[in-house]
Order: sequence, then C-alpha cells, then structure tokens
Amino acid sequence: MLNIVLFGAPGSGKGTQSARLIDRYGLYHISTGELLRDHIKRGTELGKTADSYISKGQLIPDQLMIDILDDVLDKEASGKKGVVFDGFPRTIPQAEALKNLLQKRGTDLHAVVGLEVPEDELVNRMIARGKETGRADDNIDTIKNRLDVYHKQTLPLRDYYNKEGKYLGINGSGVVDEIFDEIASKLANIIENN
Repeated sequence: MLNIVLFGAPGSGKGTQSARLIDRYGLYHISTGELLRDHIKRGTELGKTADSYISKGQLIPDQLMIDILDDVLDKEASGKKGVVFDGFPRTIPQAEALKNLLQKRGTDLHAVVGLEVPEDELVNRMIARGKETGRADDNIDTIKNRLDVYHKQTLPLRDYYNKEGKYLGINGSGVVDEIFDEIASKLANIIENN
C-alpha cells in the first residue's frame, strides 16, 4: 500500500497533482473538498452543515470530517493499492485522527507531498479558477480568509510531518509535468522501501 497526503495552500495544485498520482500509482483519491461540495450540491444535511462553514472560508469541525473519512475508507477505498488524501488533514488533531484511522486498518501514512507556492501566485490561480469554474469560494474575500485560515490552522502540519520524517517539500510553481516529475522522484525511495 501507498498512502499519501497532498498538502498545500488553497490553489497550490493539489487537485492537478492528485490526478497524476492516481494515474501513475493506481491510488484511490479522497478529496475532502469534492466530497463536501457533492453533499452541498445534493442538499444533504451534511452538505448544509458543511456549507455554513465553507461559504465563510472556514474549516468544518474535525469530528465531522473524520466520520466522513472513516466511512469512505470502509466503503470505497478498501482493497485499493493505497489512498491519496487531497485536502485532509488540515489540522494537527486531524493528522492524529488520520494516523489512527490508518493504523486500525493495518497501514500507515507513507508520505506528505507539500506543494509550496508563493501567496501572490495562489491568489491569482484561485481567481482564475473561479472565473473558469464558477466556484463560489474563489472570490477575493473568501480567498483571503481561506489563506488566513490555512496559515493559522493548517501550516503547522508542515512542522508536524517534518518531525515524523514524512514531509516532502515540492516547488509547486512552474510546469505541471516538471512538478509531478519531482514528486515521483521523491516518492521513488518510499515506494522502494514499502
């Protein structure tokens, strides 16, 4: 198995690079953002709760996200070659919960791929994405709030995973193929040892 977290600020390219990881390694993709947007679109109770946080650029409560992931891991990801987590964890308590979720399934987190992109580039990417996709959370006020939340609540995960020896810093600026080549190169040693 190969379990990877794709880590980075909003707009850093996690969705783009996760698609390449899935293609190359046959991993099951869990995008917490896509899961939540699907529930919001369908108008489920979870979607209504999630929307009350997401529409303000806030993170949804940890336990709610953990319960969703636990269910997805049981029903969707069981028997796969591994999982790429896109958008989770976003806090240290979520990272600890993920460790427990994986351990109870007899596996571990193997790497955290950190896409590092300058903030001005992140803002430009999200504004462009909002124009292309119509995503309501890609407007300047929500973007600024999302980046503020990222810096305060999510960025500390980089130190957490560095201490665990799992963090792989990747320059997330530039050509998509070159970024992926750097990811694949850094994952090669991890794959060899598993």
